[in-house]
Amino acid sequence: MISIQNAVFEYTGGHASLDDVCLDIAAGECVLLCGESGCGKTTLTKTINGLIPHFSEGSVLHGMVTVDGLIVADTELYEMAKKVGSVFQNPKSQFFNLDSDSELAFGLENEGAEPSYIEKRINETVRQLHIEKLQSRSIFAMSGGEKQTLAFASVYAMNPTIFVLDEPSANLDGEAIDQLRKQIALLKSQGHTIIIAEHRLYFLVDVIDKAVYMRDGKIEHIFSASEFVALSEEQRVELGLRGLTASAIQLPTASDKSTEQGLFVENLSCAYGKNKIFQNLSFSLRAGEVLAVVGNNGVGKSTLIRCLCGLLKEQAGMIRLNGKALKSKQRQKLSFCVMQDVNHQLFSDSCWGECEITNPDATPEEIESVLNQLQLLEFKDSHPLALSGGQKQRLAVATAMLSKKEIIIFDEPTSGLDYARMQAVSKIVRSVAEAGHIVIVVSHDKEFISRSCDCVLSL
Repeated sequence: MISIQNAVFEYTGGHASLDDVCLDIAAGECVLLCGESGCGKTTLTKTINGLIPHFSEGSVLHGMVTVDGLIVADTELYEMAKKVGSVFQNPKSQFFNLDSDSELAFGLENEGAEPSYIEKRINETVRQLHIEKLQSRSIFAMSGGEKQTLAFASVYAMNPTIFVLDEPSANLDGEAIDQLRKQIALLKSQGHTIIIAEHRLYFLVDVIDKAVYMRDGKIEHIFSASEFVALSEEQRVELGLRGLTASAIQLPTASDKSTEQGLFVENLSCAYGKNKIFQNLSFSLRAGEVLAVVGNNGVGKSTLIRCLCGLLKEQAGMIRLNGKALKSKQRQKLSFCVMQDVNHQLFSDSCWGECEITNPDATPEEIESVLNQLQLLEFKDSHPLALSGGQKQRLAVATAMLSKKEIIIFDEPTSGLDYARMQAVSKIVRSVAEAGHIVIVVSHDKEFISRSCDCVLSL
């Protein structure tokens, strides 16, 4: 179904992202692409769906890539889209409408499908993927995980032969990840060919046929499903891969008692218009502690941190820091948030410049030290938006460290990160707390939470 022969790809600037890659994927196979951040997984998926070379002007692709008999480089992208459906790491990059129903119909409408078929196919998609709760919704009112599910459903409705999924679990809670696994199993049972680039691995071990391990743009090893599952803990860590079994959170619940030192949230209620998100929420946190905020997609985690940062005014309740009540503008000055979609907070034309914007008083030595901790120093002159998803995430974490604000909030800081980078962010979160900051982490990543946090608030 897919044949990649001696593929070499260089982005503008001469950095080889793929280096003599050869890979054959049979019809109906489910293939995992794994490896550390920046190893070439996403680039490889783009050679399959046609974004490379059709949307890589100035870059160089050598070798041959064929999909279902078509030479990708010689086939118009709209023709490729009939065979290959793509779900990107950032689902917002593939939305074209304001509401979910229009989004589900969009691809079929572009193909010129009959209205009766569109209606039938959408009904089948909703029923088979169990996404009734996403119907007739504003996309802007959806959580990150709900957007990810909608992006998958909009591609599923078009019924392509091949599915390419880039970090599909990045913004999903445990329940949604389990649903995603069932959806992938459904695709497989229907005979679709599936390519998945992922860091979270535990939910895929029983559905993949093989795992392709990449390092520095090369395919270093191809494991059968049984070989992959049989990897020892030592081998897995050496390869820089996440856990192959699900993690459990065993942390104490955050205190709801008043405290004069640290952060105290008392009877907090937030709403968007008449839509109440949560109410009468109370918890406290001292400097040096790390609080994990957990809960299913859409329960209000991001709303809570927007309120804590002063980006959303509370409907009722009080937020105090060291005994002093804080209004929203005061909270803005005292807080720094690493957003779930870090593209919203990257402004400079270089990683070094990004750090200087965040804190003009930071010394070159401080900036160099933080970038080095996050394995970003070699990219100091690179444009932030040219980085991989995981590298962008680490750059946002670097700016948080340099901000020196009293309250540091991380919204899904390990989204798109491999094992080594997850460990690095875990150490940084701990070091930020130990430096006397109040640290709050919103995350679905149980492996990360267990390593990094002291207590948990479940919404």
